[in-house]
Amino acid sequence: MARLDYIHYDFYDAALSESGELVWTKQTNRVPIERLPQIYWENHSGWDEANAWALDRAASDTVDDETVKRSMKYLRQYADFIEGKGIDWRHFPVRREEQVLRRFRKHLIENRDEGTLAPSTVSNCMSIVIQFYRFAALHNLIGNSAPMWKDHLAVIPFHDTAGFKRTAVRLSSDLSIPNRKILSVRLEDGLLPLRAEHMNELVAYTANHATAELHLMLCTGFFVGARVGTVTTLTVTSLQTAREDPHTPGVFLLPVGPGTGIATKFSVEGDLMVPKAVLDDLKKYALSTKRLLREAKARPEHKNLLFLTRTGRPYTVGTVDRLVQDMRRRAVKAGMRFMEYFKFHQSRATFGTWLLDVLLASGASPAEALGILRDAMLHKDESTSLGYVRFRTTNRAKQKAAIAFNEAFTGFRSRDWDSEDA
Repeated sequence: MARLDYIHYDFYDAALSESGELVWTKQTNRVPIERLPQIYWENHSGWDEANAWALDRAASDTVDDETVKRSMKYLRQYADFIEGKGIDWRHFPVRREEQVLRRFRKHLIENRDEGTLAPSTVSNCMSIVIQFYRFAALHNLIGNSAPMWKDHLAVIPFHDTAGFKRTAVRLSSDLSIPNRKILSVRLEDGLLPLRAEHMNELVAYTANHATAELHLMLCTGFFVGARVGTVTTLTVTSLQTAREDPHTPGVFLLPVGPGTGIATKFSVEGDLMVPKAVLDDLKKYALSTKRLLREAKARPEHKNLLFLTRTGRPYTVGTVDRLVQDMRRRAVKAGMRFMEYFKFHQSRATFGTWLLDVLLASGASPAEALGILRDAMLHKDESTSLGYVRFRTTNRAKQKAAIAFNEAFTGFRSRDWDSEDA
C-alpha cells in the first residue's frame, strides 16, 4: 500500500568541476521546503513523477503549502488504487473502459454511491489526479499516444461586485466528477455506521490481530464516540481525573477541549461519556510495560500522552489512518467484506446511532435525546445532531416499508389466481 511521507528539501545547483565531475552546490539564497509531501510505493521506492509535481508546486509562489499537502493526499489515494489493482499509472490502451483513469473514476463513483466517500471528496480527488496528469503530459512523462480524456470548455455564469452578469470559461474534461449532493440522509462526513454484528466482529478481530493501541483507539471510537484527533491526544492524567456521572452509574465524564490538552474539533469544550469497562481498559494500558517503555523514549512534553508510537512519538491522524488501512486490508483478506471501505470515523457514526437508539428506547423524547446526543458527541451545531435523528427515522421507515412490501409480495406470489375470489 502506498504511503505519504514528508521530507526536508534543500535546493541545489548542478555544475561540472574542472575535472569534469558533477558537483552539487547548496543554494543559500533559497529557503528550504519543510515537510515536502512525497509518495512511496509499497516496495519503498518513490513515485518520482508525482513527487516532482509536488516539488514543482511547492517551489512556486502560486500554490501554498497546505494545498500541496492536500493534493498529495488525494494523489496517494490514487496510488493505493493502482497499486492494489496491479496496473501502471501510464496504462492507456485503445479500449477506453480499460484505461487506468476511467477505472479509477468508476471506483470513486461506486464509493460515493455506497456512502463510503463524500461527493466533495470524490470530485476533488478526481480533479487533483487530472491536474497531475496534465503536468505529466506537459513534461512528456507519460509516453502515451492514446488520448487520456476529452477536453471541453465549461462556461460558468456569475455576477460581479456591481451586479452585472459575467461569464468565466475554464477547461474541463469528460473525466471530471460533478460534486452532486446525495439525496439520501447521511451522517458526518458522508459516512455510514456499521451494523451491530459487524462492529462486534471488527472489535473481536482487532483484539487478536491488531496492535493494542489501534484496538483501544477503535474501542474508544465505537463506545465513546471520540474523533481520531481527540483519541490521539488523550492523556494519562485525564483518565485518572475522570469522574463518575452522578446520574448515570457506570459512565465516567472525561473533560476535553480547551484547557485540558485534549483536542476537539472547533475547540468545543465538553465531557466524553466513557463506560467504566472502556476506562478500565485504558487505565490498564496506561500502566502496562509496553506503554511505559514508549513513555521512556518520549520527550518531556509528550510523556503524558496515552498513546505513543514505538519511538515515543505522538500518534498523528495520518498515522492512525495508515494503521487502519493496513488493518482493513488484512481484515478483508480474512473474509470481512464489510471492511473494504472502512474508515476510523465510522466508529463515531456507529456510536451516535447506537446512543440515539438507546435513548429513544428508554423513553426519552426526541428533544431530550437530541440534547444528550449533542453533548455526548461534542457537536458544535445542533443541526449535526439532528442529522442522526433524521438518519435513524428515515432508516426505520425504510425497514418497515421493506417488511410490509415483502409480506405483500409473498402473499401476492402465493395467491391462487384460479379461485373465484381472485
